[in-house]
Amino acid sequence: MAEELNPEISENPENPENPDETEEPIKQRKNGLYPGVSDELAESMQSGWADTELYDLEPIAQAAETAARRAALSARFPGERLVIPAGNLKTRSNDSEYPFRASVEYAYLTGNQTDDGVLVLEPEGDGHTATLYLLPRSNRENGEFWLNGMGELWVGRRHSLTEAGKLYGIPASDVRELADSLREATGPVRVVRGYDAGIETALTDKVTAERDEELRVFLSEARLVKDDFEIGELQKAVDSTVRGFEDVVKVLDKAEATSERYIEGTFFLRARVEGNDVGYGSICAAGPHACTLHWVRNDGPVRSGDLLLLDAGVETHTYYTADVTRTLPINGRYSELQKKIYDAVYDAQEAGIAAVQPGAKFRDFHDASQRVLAERLVEWGLAEGPVERVLELGLQRRWSLHGTGHMLGMDVHDCAAARVDAYVDGTLEPGMVLTVEPGLYFQADDLTVPAEYRGIGVRIEDDILVTADGNRNLSAGLPRRSGEVEEWMAALKG
Repeated sequence: MAEELNPEISENPENPENPDETEEPIKQRKNGLYPGVSDELAESMQSGWADTELYDLEPIAQAAETAARRAALSARFPGERLVIPAGNLKTRSNDSEYPFRASVEYAYLTGNQTDDGVLVLEPEGDGHTATLYLLPRSNRENGEFWLNGMGELWVGRRHSLTEAGKLYGIPASDVRELADSLREATGPVRVVRGYDAGIETALTDKVTAERDEELRVFLSEARLVKDDFEIGELQKAVDSTVRGFEDVVKVLDKAEATSERYIEGTFFLRARVEGNDVGYGSICAAGPHACTLHWVRNDGPVRSGDLLLLDAGVETHTYYTADVTRTLPINGRYSELQKKIYDAVYDAQEAGIAAVQPGAKFRDFHDASQRVLAERLVEWGLAEGPVERVLELGLQRRWSLHGTGHMLGMDVHDCAAARVDAYVDGTLEPGMVLTVEPGLYFQADDLTVPAEYRGIGVRIEDDILVTADGNRNLSAGLPRRSGEVEEWMAALKG
């Protein structure tokens, strides 16, 4: 990784057209190799550059959808200034940062994904005027573009404010002027908290936690029903995820020779080639690790005869993620006991998927799946019946533990800030997308089950779209029945 000459130079935010008026002196890196910048080099770097402005830009694909979302937000909070930040870079180590991911609220309303961005809706008449506050192109007159660690020669070209306005359908202004403007603002203001400390500080005497939470809840509930663009993106994410699972099956022999990390890396390659990233930390849990629900260390052995619980999802370039799980026999064939447990989970998932219908309660698919699991546990003599008693007391949770699904979208656990009566106690509507993912997990140290059960964990998870007349399994491209899984694995292995 190259070392910046001057990562701390700053432009004059008061007058970016004449940065030399109050520009801070260049600050050198403590252990930098260059003692300074000669006048001749500085003069050379100011000239001889081609015009790179992009003049023929078209709006982003979801520009109409983001405009409709902003209109709904405007209607909900008339007469109030609304501030939605993208967030800032976070340090990973010393002077290197984590890859940036804009806040979901900001990306949902703008389609923009750049750090330090802020969307502001200013009340005007019966509605609002939207402005997108962004960093402009790097300054070439004062050398920021090559001397600053965040200059364009170091981290890449930014869109100009004019270009951004064309792309996102929102007039763009310099974000460095925003904090001062917000400090002087009058009237009611709401901000989405937790992303930009500088913006929050500028508004500290103008906002309340209760009012800001209402904004956050509204933006979470707005995502409960997906528009056509979102459904298309979720299908793209799932389709790439299917290919990622196929990639993994083809290299299981290499994973056996190394570790679960080979599986993680294989799926990650697909996610980076076809999407933005993985939507969450991939769970590549082989053997007894499958009983750890969020096993993301992925450093264990992969052994023939064990099961691999692979829970992973590709995130698209627009931040929509899949969330799919399959539990695969590493050697390609389920043992008799593995198949018995797997088929029980499959039956539970079938019951859950069948309960996903418009007008049904969100809880219905969970209840349907849990009933099947409870029935099997009683049948196997692992839980003391009758089944109604098991369900009433939640006794099946010793071996199933988690809920049977959640909303899915730009967050893998989407709409998490929604009100309980709008989400988990709510009613399913066409356009909602959720996971159905029952599981059974027999811990390696669970003395209440026969020894042969211990260390077996099974989960099957699919992404289900609620339609006008039922549902559609977006991840149907991956087989689920145990026999079909075995046939699919054999075909992939050649």
